[in-house]
Amino acid sequence: MQINGATELYGIMGNPVRHSLSPAMHNAAFGALDLNKVYVPFAVEDVAAAMTGFRAMGVKGVSVTIPHKQAVIEHLDSIDPVAKKIGAVNTLVINHAKIHGLNTDWLGANRALAEQIEIKGSSVLLLGAGGSARAIGFGLLEAGAAVTIASRTPATGRALADSLGVNWLPIAKAPGHQADILINATSVGMTPKEEQSPIAATALADYKVVMDIVYAPLDTKLLQEAELAGCRTVNGLAMLLYQGVAQFETWTGRAAPVDLMQKSLLTSLGYTKE
Repeated sequence: MQINGATELYGIMGNPVRHSLSPAMHNAAFGALDLNKVYVPFAVEDVAAAMTGFRAMGVKGVSVTIPHKQAVIEHLDSIDPVAKKIGAVNTLVINHAKIHGLNTDWLGANRALAEQIEIKGSSVLLLGAGGSARAIGFGLLEAGAAVTIASRTPATGRALADSLGVNWLPIAKAPGHQADILINATSVGMTPKEEQSPIAATALADYKVVMDIVYAPLDTKLLQEAELAGCRTVNGLAMLLYQGVAQFETWTGRAAPVDLMQKSLLTSLGYTKE
């Protein structure tokens, strides 16, 4: 693809953002569909100034990552109802200098899970109480699941549970809680602490599906132990992929080349798709 005067600009805003895998994923997709678009990282400290800049430069769409998912909200012209409930935005759509915010994190998590189990009517034990847990929790409720939050810190865990209208329990009691699905929405098990797992291996046989949002490493200790326990597993790359697929399709109105986007992510992480 040759960048020219008609090239449309997209990107990801965050701080830091240099490590993001999204440029590789989205540029691969734009190229595959021969779209005259390019996706670049924006290292942003001043959110208000960045939003003004996006309007002025005619940027068409932006992914939003840590630490700006909440801060962008006050600068939007409109917001999707589910993103408003979640209280976080990870996607901007910009038309004629008007910025609309939405959240595809929950769509990514739901689509990844739906490949393994029917979400509606399933019970879920969700580990964590941060931004990812919040988005996933709201998405699961939208899809008709019953959710329980488990976290190490009572204050944040109870606050999230209250906002979702669900029960909370301390993470120490998680191994005794029965559910169809277990989701790790914490950073436990992430490089360089790959030897850690958020829950004892002896408790995993109680779950049909185990999902881990950590994707470095791709095969976390939690997922390794879940497979040995006979669980179906979902790795963190699936959520990253499908939230990006939802962004791409929102921005372009075209079906995303999912396999190619997945391959670009795996390549960026040093893996090859079997």
